[in-house]
Amino acid sequence: MLPLRKTAALLGAAVAWTALLSWAVATPAAAHAADAPDATNYRTTITGITPALPGVSVRAIEAGARLELTSHSDRVVEVLGYSNEAYLEIRPDGVFENVNSPATYLNTTLQGGVVPPANADPAAPPQWRKTSDEPVARWHDKRARWTALQPPPAVAADPGVGHRIADWSVPLRMADDLSTLELNGTLDWVPPPSAALWWTLTVVVAAALAALGLVAALRVQALGMILIVGGLTALTYETAREIDAGARGAWEIVAGAFASELWPAVAGLTALLAGGYALRNRPSGPFAVALAGAGLALFGGLVNAAVFFRSVAPIPWPDLAARLMVLAVLAIGIGVCGAAALRMRRGIG
Repeated sequence: MLPLRKTAALLGAAVAWTALLSWAVATPAAAHAADAPDATNYRTTITGITPALPGVSVRAIEAGARLELTSHSDRVVEVLGYSNEAYLEIRPDGVFENVNSPATYLNTTLQGGVVPPANADPAAPPQWRKTSDEPVARWHDKRARWTALQPPPAVAADPGVGHRIADWSVPLRMADDLSTLELNGTLDWVPPPSAALWWTLTVVVAAALAALGLVAALRVQALGMILIVGGLTALTYETAREIDAGARGAWEIVAGAFASELWPAVAGLTALLAGGYALRNRPSGPFAVALAGAGLALFGGLVNAAVFFRSVAPIPWPDLAARLMVLAVLAIGIGVCGAAALRMRRGIG
């Protein structure tokens, strides 16, 4: 039987090993952008490429923060910048960016990138720099999202209803014959949900779970099982975020999660470890559950709570599913922490 001090050391070691793993897998292949939003009220939708381009697909990723163009064609596709200059080339052997294009610098982050250097001349011949070995380009594009701090006038006047903000287009070009195409889409304002409702539901569920700590007949294994459910839910949500960010396959999901969502991943894994420890019915099980539950609520739930007051979640599933998962992570983390604390105070193992 492990004393409380050794249990805390065990959980700390799990966090340390997880951080070490994150360093090992955080490779440039990770799809997730560091500045991806936790949620937004603007929905970016792709309506298609005109004329149609066989072998090429485009989608909005990260709640519309970036566009992703995938080419399975043997032709070279160019994305044009804001002055119709060559900006990106998607070739069969990878993606190249033009260092003379101002868009290369303006699109580096969601917040507007950096000031292009003086020699970034859109009229200059392209100077290509390879950025990826795969024919998949992901980039921020101001034409496909709302970049101003203030909402559009129509939204400011009536934020409670949906609004079509823009029908946007991004010009494309085929490098071999210089024929032009358009990537088309829409940008809409989606009214936010009621944050008060979602926080109220979270508090009610958390309180109900915390009340389990008053049930003397309830064994700590039950709290461990509930905590495992919370940990799995947190990891599922982070997996969904990486899939929405363009991750393909288990390796990219893990690499992206640990590169950009380190602490939610740590919280989910620690919850699984503590829940498994509680299933062994050790005397220090309630302490392990309380500690991991607090971490799960803070690092797995609270950091993603933007979905409670913003309408578009950064996952490929319905926005309601995102809110329910975040509610579950928050409520389980808070609830099992409270229940375990009550059991320790009453001297119940």
